[in-house]
Amino acid sequence: MAQKVKLSTIAESLGLSTATISLALRDSPLVAVDTREKIKEQARALGYIYNRRAASLRTSRSGIIGVVVHDIMNPFYGEILKAIESELDRSRQTFILSNHYDSVEKQRTFIETLLQLGGDGVIMSPAIGTPIEDVKLAEANGMPAILVARSMDGVDLPTYRGDDSYGISLATNHLIGLGHRTIAMIGGTDQTSTGRDRYQGYVNALRKAGIEVDPNLRIPGPRTKQGGFEAAVHFLSLPEKPTAAVCWNDLVAIGLMNGVARAGLVPGRDISVTGYDDLEEASIATPSLTTVWNGQTEVGRLAARALLDRLAGSHEPDGIHLIKPEMRIRQSTGPYQPRA
Repeated sequence: MAQKVKLSTIAESLGLSTATISLALRDSPLVAVDTREKIKEQARALGYIYNRRAASLRTSRSGIIGVVVHDIMNPFYGEILKAIESELDRSRQTFILSNHYDSVEKQRTFIETLLQLGGDGVIMSPAIGTPIEDVKLAEANGMPAILVARSMDGVDLPTYRGDDSYGISLATNHLIGLGHRTIAMIGGTDQTSTGRDRYQGYVNALRKAGIEVDPNLRIPGPRTKQGGFEAAVHFLSLPEKPTAAVCWNDLVAIGLMNGVARAGLVPGRDISVTGYDDLEEASIATPSLTTVWNGQTEVGRLAARALLDRLAGSHEPDGIHLIKPEMRIRQSTGPYQPRA
């Protein structure tokens, strides 16, 4: 079996001390930039692999952060993760990712595994039904937790997400301002803080405008493009004949627009549709999607920064930190048109 390359091997080949080699490989400013690059190049040439386990024994830190979200296939979480990764990279931290798909058991297994690996911290968008004890499990074992996208009752930890109630009210008010009065809300669930807050924002906007809230105009459930597409049949068969829809997210909105178009109607003219999140796909959809920017890049950046600060000894205030959403008006919404 080939012998592992050690720091001393690199040091001997360059005529430097092992202390200098160690500092350079950790990007210490105590070593000149040119020397650092020379040492790294030699380490690569010799096939040196950083021994994270040995380093963790010396520093009590593994350099590993756990991130667990609902589903990375949702671009909303992809944008959060990209921001988290960018922030962690600056501190030379590595993250391990898990999708829980709203399985509490899968999420718990990930947290337990992360503890076994000596993870430094965890950023999580908690699964539906997550017990407080599961979050406390991480904290009680010295692994600080930060929440993103969803908050939890009874858990007073730094939590970063968009102001969902305010954001949906922006979309609903936009449609009301265009003259729409029969507005459906499609997607989401009351089982999450996000779902409850978004529905409340929709209700508040209608009531403020003097429009009666009709529970039959709510179609809960869909959170994907396929779900939005399938919901189009229900939406178009509602006896109230809505002229507009506030959708749970951009994926549902794009799916709904495809379903509406399949039925021979024109989104943006016959039916106005708003999304939520302002994903990259929203601006290039046909028609381009009116939506609400939800600050997911800021959510990821701030959550990662808060965790790194806690690991460094400072402490971001506990509680919910809301990013203020912004409206993005495009082609999928238009003035109310009375139907013949």
